[in-house]
Amino acid sequence: MGSKARTIISQHYVATLLGCTMLAGLPAHALAQDGDVTPQEEQALEDAMETLDSDPAPTSQAPAQQRVDVSQQTPAPAPQEQGDVIRSIAVSGAQRLEPETIVSYIQLRPGMVYTPAAADQALIDLANTELFSDFSIANNNGNVVIAVEENPIINRIILEGNRRIDNEKIIPEINLSPRQIFTRSRVRADVARIIELYKRQGRFAATVEPQMVMLDQNRVDVIFEISEGPKSKVRRINIIGNEVFSDGDLRDEMVTREDSLFALFSSNTSYDPDRLAFDQQKLRQFYLTEGYADFRVVSAVAELTPDKRDFIITYVVEEGDRYEFGDVEVVSQLRDFSSERLSAGLSMKTGDWYNAEQVDQTIERLTETAGAFGYAFADVRPRIQRNPETRTMDVTFTVSDAPRVYVEAIEINGNTLTQDKVIRREFRIAEGDAFSTLQVARSSARINSLGYFQENFEVEQVEGSSPDRIILQANVQEEPTGQLSLSAGFSSLESFIFNGSIQQNNFRGRGQTIGLGINYSRYSRSANISFTEPKVFDRDIALGFDIYRQDYNNGYFDRDNATYEQTTTGISLRVGVPLTEYMSLLGSYTLNYQEVTVAERQFFADFDGDGVSQCEPLLAGRYLCDALGNRLQSILGLTLNYSTLNSNIRPTSGERVVTTVQFAGAGGDTRYVRARVNASKYWSLGAGFIGSLSVEGGYINGLGDDVLLTDRFFLGEGQIRGFDIRGVGPRVVRRFYQPDEDGNQILVPLGDDRNQDDALGGEAFYLARAEVEIPLGSGARELGLRPSIFVDVGSVFGVDTPQLTQSPLPDGLFIAQRDGDGNPLFLQESLNADGQPVVVQTVNPLAPDGSANQPIGQRLPPFTEEFLGDTPKPRVTAGIGVNWNSPFGPFRIDVAYDLLSERGDETKTFSFNVGTQF
Repeated sequence: MGSKARTIISQHYVATLLGCTMLAGLPAHALAQDGDVTPQEEQALEDAMETLDSDPAPTSQAPAQQRVDVSQQTPAPAPQEQGDVIRSIAVSGAQRLEPETIVSYIQLRPGMVYTPAAADQALIDLANTELFSDFSIANNNGNVVIAVEENPIINRIILEGNRRIDNEKIIPEINLSPRQIFTRSRVRADVARIIELYKRQGRFAATVEPQMVMLDQNRVDVIFEISEGPKSKVRRINIIGNEVFSDGDLRDEMVTREDSLFALFSSNTSYDPDRLAFDQQKLRQFYLTEGYADFRVVSAVAELTPDKRDFIITYVVEEGDRYEFGDVEVVSQLRDFSSERLSAGLSMKTGDWYNAEQVDQTIERLTETAGAFGYAFADVRPRIQRNPETRTMDVTFTVSDAPRVYVEAIEINGNTLTQDKVIRREFRIAEGDAFSTLQVARSSARINSLGYFQENFEVEQVEGSSPDRIILQANVQEEPTGQLSLSAGFSSLESFIFNGSIQQNNFRGRGQTIGLGINYSRYSRSANISFTEPKVFDRDIALGFDIYRQDYNNGYFDRDNATYEQTTTGISLRVGVPLTEYMSLLGSYTLNYQEVTVAERQFFADFDGDGVSQCEPLLAGRYLCDALGNRLQSILGLTLNYSTLNSNIRPTSGERVVTTVQFAGAGGDTRYVRARVNASKYWSLGAGFIGSLSVEGGYINGLGDDVLLTDRFFLGEGQIRGFDIRGVGPRVVRRFYQPDEDGNQILVPLGDDRNQDDALGGEAFYLARAEVEIPLGSGARELGLRPSIFVDVGSVFGVDTPQLTQSPLPDGLFIAQRDGDGNPLFLQESLNADGQPVVVQTVNPLAPDGSANQPIGQRLPPFTEEFLGDTPKPRVTAGIGVNWNSPFGPFRIDVAYDLLSERGDETKTFSFNVGTQF
């Protein structure tokens, strides 16, 4: 064409078709690794780019709805020509963009000389916009034509293969979205983001392959094909350079754990770079507590195995020399504190092995001591001088001078339901008082114990209007204070058990408690309503009441055949006052109306011959016959409560002792004195373990009368895990005989449902529980799982041996019904005046014709009675339990096994309960 020949210039390494533009710079698989790609992968990426630069471009677009692997597409080169002054610039192929906008992206303008260099720069400018999948520049005698093919619009973003991470977590992390213009850089960035998400979960072998489906109207579906791969575990932890401590000792100090069968349920076996850095700090802390002040971690390297499934971590350490404490002293600049006295009270002494943790604890104690006396801003700074020659560390604690601080204001923030006064009355310090860290800590503990706000609440301290003023802020986050509790259990004795209660612990935001509860099982039914006002007229007086009805029977399998039923209807009034910060006194008055009955047709007989049926001890037992009747109980109670628990809801430290004495006899029909003591202690065992120990005991003494069955202590489920309800302690078991295959009478085994088992309770009991709450990994903590192991020990005892009965074999025992003169009654057939046959009662055993009349009474099958369980010997159970804050409420499972039990005890292995909050 000569100088006027048409020039076509195409920058083939930038893009041609949509798919090539989309991911020309991506490898076929984006590998999830810790850090940058390997040299081998980098070389493979460069080879792929060279292939894209050299391959010819297709001249047609992929058909609609066809999925294309864009990493296999390459642009095509175009010939270049040069020549003339630009007379016009035109744009062809634009759909969404205005031609003027496209021309503005380049530097070519009419009047300029058209050169290959200017054309190349224009192509580069068009490529940098990332708006076009294909573009070229043609020059025809100074008439420049820019031909473009715009990048498509994204129709949908589709994720495939992701099972461990939901779409809802991936989509917000990526930049691409429907109705946006597709660009290559965004795809690359989104692949990296998805891979990073999997890295955070420890899946370093994950790969992401982007694909596309071409649609009509220049649209495209972008598909990320994800191969998640296995979770990368820590196969081995190597430690090099340690001589004093073994590899096992050092691994125990780390959070990261080697993958093994024993770490099956641990979440710390996966590789985490942040955890790697934390473990280095843990090693430093460990050595510093042992006196190795020169210890350092030379290097920490995590190597991914070739299969990308596991990591091998290698630490190189230098232990250095061990140091002792040299001169240790406190220099106090506070006028109220003597340096000599503070120095004498230090826990570390010259010659002790240096311990950095002990230094930190000393700083905390000195700071708390200063704060307790009002010096809130006192600063304790340690000055540590290392003496390599003598391998000693001189430590000087300087308590800087500071003004004594007073509380300027107490601010309550964040409460929407709870009234300010409910929170303020828990403060042990008032506005204008001298600041005290002890009183602030106690205030935080009391507010925590309310259970209305977030866990681990702490009162914050903010500088006031002057250096000697401080503002205390209670920034609360209200939690649900209503509680709907449902508990269920199953046992071989009672079958299904159900308990339900609804309680609002912060009624109307006034701190009042109101509740309603019901109980239902095959042996017990009850209902109660309760109300408590903790501060009557905003004074330190608590007032409350309970109204209740309890219906108990021991007819475990057939309520109609229950040995006895006990119904109690009553009301209880309570008044409490604080005696000290940690001690309170509670007085109570209880009025009960109690009814104890048995089935008269089964357990009553006229043995006196006076025509009046009475409870027959042979049928019902002496203890039960003594308890029958209706009685009014008037009970006065006094409770002394001492508590230093950091929380009444979920304590982790502190102790509590509750002593209760009750006197029945201020009116009413029963007289006794009953005493109970309950003590418990909680403490941290370190590393997240929480230990608790509780002991309990009680004794009841009848005043002039025997203690009735209904007033005794009972022990079982609810008190000692691993046993059934009322499954421990004295009991009378009536064991029946059954014929075997040969016709011989044999006793039914203990625990068989056919026996009759009556728990008698005891006049004394003791109970002890030891429990350790086990910390789990972060994943389990997020689920709200709190497992524990426990041991329960207890017994109930102290009743007189009842009179037992054994019926003769093989006919059993017949109890005859008698007339008013004590004669046995019989049924006799005779004829009435009309000659009709009738059955009449008679005292004659024989009919006029000499045949035997039918005796009237009850026949019991052959049986023998045994008195079991009345011993103070301990019953011991051990087991595991799990608390779970499930989506539908608090859930508790206990599995317990009896280690020591007595003959006749009723055991129970499994129990659970579930509830919810609102």
